[in-house]
Amino acid sequence: MEKRDLRLASLPGYEAEIGRWLWCLEDVRRTIISQLTGVSQAILDTKLDERQTIGSLLYHIALVEADWLYEEVLVTEWDPEILALFPEDSRSGDGSLTHVAGQTMEEHLDRLNRVRQVLLSKFRTMDLDDWRKPRILEKYDVTPEWVIYHLLEHESHHRGQIFQQLRELRCEMKMV
Repeated sequence: MEKRDLRLASLPGYEAEIGRWLWCLEDVRRTIISQLTGVSQAILDTKLDERQTIGSLLYHIALVEADWLYEEVLVTEWDPEILALFPEDSRSGDGSLTHVAGQTMEEHLDRLNRVRQVLLSKFRTMDLDDWRKPRILEKYDVTPEWVIYHLLEHESHHRGQIFQQLRELRCEMKMV
């Protein structure tokens, strides 16, 4: 077995502390993508019990990341190209995640990657003062530092759901 190197790094080109948090965010994404490599359309679109599809979770992850970036960190209108990636709301009328089906893994990855590229580019020029500067909003005050913490927690949570569904779907499909 190959020895693993289990240390945090800092993404190059960022203030070191910010780069470490972004490295963690990127690491969670890497693990999701590595587990989804080669999955079938059926796996992306199959709904188990009352849970959301993996495709719906991927759409939701990207939408939440874009929303926190534009609404809380940048406090600005969304870039039209990013907004166009999200023709559906995050949630349906009953509060559940919007059901997203028929989109290929490549489409999901493109959406995730485009949002992440914008996020990374916006944080590249950020210094520690701006990182910790609260954005004063109507319902709460929030710092970019907390937003990245939240996005890391959010994506990690959904990564667990995706991995569990992958295991169950693969088992179920082998039995058919």
